[in-house]
Amino acid sequence: MNPLTEKQLRDSLVNATRSERQRMIVPDLDEVPWDSLEYLGWRDRKQPLSAYVVMWIDDVPVGMLLRATERTGPRRAVMCAWCEDVVETSDVQLYVARRAGAAGRKGDTIGTLVCSDFRCSRNVRRRPTLAEAGSDDAAVRAAIVERRVEGLQERAGRFVAEVRSTA
Repeated sequence: MNPLTEKQLRDSLVNATRSERQRMIVPDLDEVPWDSLEYLGWRDRKQPLSAYVVMWIDDVPVGMLLRATERTGPRRAVMCAWCEDVVETSDVQLYVARRAGAAGRKGDTIGTLVCSDFRCSRNVRRRPTLAEAGSDDAAVRAAIVERRVEGLQERAGRFVAEVRSTA
């Protein structure tokens, strides 16, 4: 992922109001491992149910404001819809995004299950298990990781496209 500035992050939000953009708490961008991310995602320290995701689509940063649902009852093991990791299933959260434009102003939303701390990029890069790879061949394992990365980019990008969609 290409590095982003604070201004680019704020300007990229397609489903946020001007005041929501101004209130956004930006992570320490000097600490972000840009070269190992498909998207930048973070939770707001001051508003624990607010989160943000920004990714590059067609050479333009596109971001969205998400709202986490409050957890009630016991946690269940569920799979993240973006990274589809079968190992990390205990810390997945339902996030809801208001659609961009008039649809969002009318209250239209879309939701998805995503890793609570947006660790998807790390999950897709983990070493495949022997059961996943079928062998200990480094080339096979590398191909699996490459497919995972591409899948994450495609699934996260599809969600962002849905949020941007005004239809």
